[in-house]
Amino acid sequence: MSNFVAEFMIVYDTMTLRELLQSVDAEAYANVPLFEELLNTKPEYGSGNRIEVKLINGEIAVSNVHVGSLGDIVACPIDVAPDLQVTKMQLLDAILKEMSHEGFTETDADDFWDDMMDLRKAKNIR
Repeated sequence: MSNFVAEFMIVYDTMTLRELLQSVDAEAYANVPLFEELLNTKPEYGSGNRIEVKLINGEIAVSNVHVGSLGDIVACPIDVAPDLQVTKMQLLDAILKEMSHEGFTETDADDFWDDMMDLRKAKNIR
């Protein structure tokens, strides 16, 4: 199977965020710092949370990506609603969009990432 075909296969199997990050073409995300940050984050034990992806009002909705440290988040399995057919890139785009700082001020985004990278604070959130 060519890389092109594999890149646009519809996601049916449950995989972790780390596995999803490793399965897409990294060149397509060369200008996305969050992609690189997540790709280089060492997975931790996780918290038992699962990233949930479903369709709400015609939009892809992602939840449970703001709980725990980045190491916990990349270790989380991704549950895609059975009726939602998305490619790996569409799925990753939706997750990155949810995790990005859209709607936050630069200060809010900096504070958020400081908290996410501080393991003691991330563990307290749980």
